[in-house]
Amino acid sequence: MSKMTKTIRIAGFGGQGVMLMGQLLAATASNENLNSIWVPSYGPETRGGTANCLVTISDQAIYSPVFAKADHCIVLNEPSYIKYGAMIKDGGLLLYNASLIKEVKTLNGVKAVGVNANEIAADLDEPKVMNMAILGAYLEATKLFSDASIMKTLAQFFGEKKEHLLAINEKALTLGHQNAK
Repeated sequence: MSKMTKTIRIAGFGGQGVMLMGQLLAATASNENLNSIWVPSYGPETRGGTANCLVTISDQAIYSPVFAKADHCIVLNEPSYIKYGAMIKDGGLLLYNASLIKEVKTLNGVKAVGVNANEIAADLDEPKVMNMAILGAYLEATKLFSDASIMKTLAQFFGEKKEHLLAINEKALTLGHQNAK
């Protein structure tokens, strides 16, 4: 069996759904019988301040939750791109919110994929699903998990109280897949 370990950094403003994306990836990994660790990090202000999280997913034991360079980096805004855009392993993936980050430069064979996540969320008339559009694009680029696996985990997170929000989140996920460029 081949060894698989992916390190993922997700960064953006507080309130953009950074933490939920990280938790969804880590919990989906657990649901798929993989090992995972999710490490949140907040700036001094929670909403509107910077937020980032580290996610490690592996079919092996994970010995450290911390890493310097990520296999995959997802940035939702310009300040996060400036701070973390170069902290990606050679040949890794930079997935960015093309609505807020107009120009990216990558090094060492890093593949850059942009998605117009804010526009997708605006078209759906629900700004809060921007993170799901980004996640859809990420799944398109990596094939890490199926949409069905992510939606199953989201349903567990939302419970009955927020069950009515699943359809709009699934739409955003699908449109993110289609918009990945």
